[in-house]
Amino acid sequence: MFPGPQLLISARRLLVLASLALLCLELPVAHAQSGISDIRIEPGVQSIPRSGLSNRDLATIRTHTELVLVPVTVTDLMNRVVAGLEQENFQLYEDKQAQEIKHFSREDAPVSLGVILDVSGSMASKIERAREAVLKLLEDSNPQDEFFLITFSDTPHVVQTFTHTIGEMQEQLLLVHPKGQTALFDALYLGLNKMQEAKYARKALLLISDGGDNHSRYSEKEVKSRIKESDVLVYSVGVFDREFATREERLGPSLLTEISEVTGGRCYTLDNPNYLPTITHHIGVELRNQYVLAYSPNRSKNDGKWRKINVKLTQLPKRVPQLYVHARTGYYKRSE
Repeated sequence: MFPGPQLLISARRLLVLASLALLCLELPVAHAQSGISDIRIEPGVQSIPRSGLSNRDLATIRTHTELVLVPVTVTDLMNRVVAGLEQENFQLYEDKQAQEIKHFSREDAPVSLGVILDVSGSMASKIERAREAVLKLLEDSNPQDEFFLITFSDTPHVVQTFTHTIGEMQEQLLLVHPKGQTALFDALYLGLNKMQEAKYARKALLLISDGGDNHSRYSEKEVKSRIKESDVLVYSVGVFDREFATREERLGPSLLTEISEVTGGRCYTLDNPNYLPTITHHIGVELRNQYVLAYSPNRSKNDGKWRKINVKLTQLPKRVPQLYVHARTGYYKRSE
């Protein structure tokens, strides 16, 4: 059952408080960076060398039909991103069968990032913070990242094709004038199609909206199926009013959560747009501190069926606090 408005408001406030304390935890290796907390393993415990996975390797994996690519984010109780884990700290399963991790990387490889921004009429009072939030994410990005921008109200439009230049994205954001209804599903579908032109193997969408869908040609079922078929991380940020005027708005938070978590991305819900830049900064930190696991499925038929993926942590030092894994929950096996 979906929680009531009061519970949602409390959850959002807790999330905001956690987000304000965002730091990146560096676990077994590397020197502590400025402003980054450092948790070190006990002296004498050696970590294995990581398997190098360059951007060229990622591009190869992208077209290799026998390998499944699994980006993974690890966080702690304070919602801080945990960096510095090694391949030996991960166990990967497909349909409960253990899989050998063929490739492992924790390098800051470039990302193809699509921004999908709600510019419907209800966003009029939130659009300035939304612009700031998008720019904050872009400023925190890897210099080699590429971006595109889709805006949507009654219909979605690609207003900026793939570019490496933040200034081009900024120019398009300044031209935004909120009006109309909310074709959220159509915008997501367009974003997934646009991502087929991506240069990099690592791909992510950021959706910023303040309500559920009320004007799309595509159905919720069609979009969810399309998302599960893709290898794109979907991050969503919902800025919802404290009172839900329509059923679509009331179901908005659960909808965004479902479409994000199945991909390994995450959903953030707020009732105050002022925190939007803080959240997108956090997403930027996540994207630059992800682990990428790749495996070749064991004894798996090419029958087109959904394969469940489960990633677990193992062999962590005893004094490391409880950690959480965020990864895609599965994929569709290619049919013969």
